[in-house]
Amino acid sequence: MFLVCGEALFDFFSDEGQVAPNASSLSFTAVAGGSPMNVAIGLARLERQSAFFTGLAGDALGERLRAVLSSESVDTDYMVEIPGSVTTLAMVTLDDSGSPRYVFYNQSGADRMLETTHLPASLETVHAIHVGSYALAVSPTSETLEALVARERDRCLISLDPNIRLKVEPDVARWRERIDTFAGHAHLIKISDEDLAALYPEQAPENVIRGWLGERCPMVIMTRGGDGVTLFTKDDTESFTPEKIRVVDAVGAGDSFMAALLAWLDEQKLATPEGPGQLTQDQRRDMIEFAMRAAAHTCQQRGPDLPRRHDIVN
Repeated sequence: MFLVCGEALFDFFSDEGQVAPNASSLSFTAVAGGSPMNVAIGLARLERQSAFFTGLAGDALGERLRAVLSSESVDTDYMVEIPGSVTTLAMVTLDDSGSPRYVFYNQSGADRMLETTHLPASLETVHAIHVGSYALAVSPTSETLEALVARERDRCLISLDPNIRLKVEPDVARWRERIDTFAGHAHLIKISDEDLAALYPEQAPENVIRGWLGERCPMVIMTRGGDGVTLFTKDDTESFTPEKIRVVDAVGAGDSFMAALLAWLDEQKLATPEGPGQLTQDQRRDMIEFAMRAAAHTCQQRGPDLPRRHDIVN
């Protein structure tokens, strides 16, 4: 089973186009989300076993998040209710290309309040752990997840998707320190070119990525939106171009890509600490093409609607 760790929240999409500009009220469509939660659901939809580890509020929205995960066949046994907390909200707007922009309301969010005392004592049924997004940078959740991956890295595949959110934690130096720390535990890293530009604006992306590659992490994958994907190994660099599609929005596309990477590795029995370093060139191509199809499916829907297996497999 995969254990996905990080935030769970509600994305609020404004329906402002449906009301007059001078109206005194706005309507919203609320969608359960958060990058790690999307990955957990994406794995389940691709017919892999997944569980979710996060802090959960006892409010009505927290109960709804648990219900959504359960309805998607994600194991919720590792979710921890945090007294006195609330569910994080994210207000989402889209730019002209359909890429999302976020404003977060989460100062008392349950997903940022995980303590090391909340760590599961045993993960006998878990063989892979995925971490990502702002849970990596906010205390005490960040330090709790660091303790988890440090404890399990020799036994479980550790995958990392920084998916940075400067609106939550604006300190770029904090993000760099945290990402470098988690990268030191990871066997597989996926990062977007936008994240690299935000974190390291004065460095070439390849130079940053080469610093993460090593014996423990033999593969880093950089996504470039509609321009495709570049895969880095210690000795090689390969680029892949996706098919052209009509994009509705890109919300959740990176999460679809990440879930598909992990699902593909699991199907090939390569979701292990050693697995990413054992792929042949043909296998790397097949894995990336599978993940790009998953991301393309999500880009053609509104919001983080991740594909089921039949959506991307003929």
